[in-house]
Amino acid sequence: MKLLIINPNISRGVTDLIEAEARRVSAPDTRIEMATARSGVAYIETRFEALLGAHAVATLAGERLGHYDALLIAAFGDPGLAALKEVLDVPVVGMTEAALMTAAQLGQRIAIIAISRRITAWYRECVDRCGLLGRLAAIRYLDHPLGDPGTVQQDHAARLLALSRLAVERDGADVLILAGAPLAGLARGLKGQLKVPVVDGVSSGVCQAEALFCLRAGAALRGSFAPPPAKPHLGLAPGLRALLDAGGS
Repeated sequence: MKLLIINPNISRGVTDLIEAEARRVSAPDTRIEMATARSGVAYIETRFEALLGAHAVATLAGERLGHYDALLIAAFGDPGLAALKEVLDVPVVGMTEAALMTAAQLGQRIAIIAISRRITAWYRECVDRCGLLGRLAAIRYLDHPLGDPGTVQQDHAARLLALSRLAVERDGADVLILAGAPLAGLARGLKGQLKVPVVDGVSSGVCQAEALFCLRAGAALRGSFAPPPAKPHLGLAPGLRALLDAGGS
């Protein structure tokens, strides 16, 4: 299968982290293509920044329409996920949804380790949207300004490990999610240092995209994810126009 992975942030260093983890976990016959947002912010923390990320993802997904069998939105919070499910007839997977569904199979109480305080309100809303707010043990977060999002793991290694241990020992988490593309691959590095399963959003997303492709359950033609109705539009970028034209019914 051909898997398109889009980083909705503009940081190419983060894209490199995402790609490295994706290639480590992907099946031998999965061909991965990466894309990085051409506009937006270095890392998403707020709802408005997520809106910018969703626009970037939709534009790139439309520009490459027909050249991938599944799409992974590689930012925690899944900017544009539900909207893209309406216009694409291939599996569309988000890191948050994939990580949460994976974590839910590994334990009852889920804790999230995040890269900033500001991001936590939006993350909580994302957990609620996935129907798992009642199983959220805690969201622990870094509380220091970030430099390069591509070096968060190295810059804050000790603190990330400490937060993970607090989530287990004080919050009673059965399973941890290391949230956000800047933490891609860190779960492997923490293996053996924590006493509960640790979930990575990128690897969860890749594996679930592969599983959904293999299942071939079909595309939505009715219900809330049916394609949007055809109607006049004006001034859209080519990628966005392609999505509307492909999905319009």
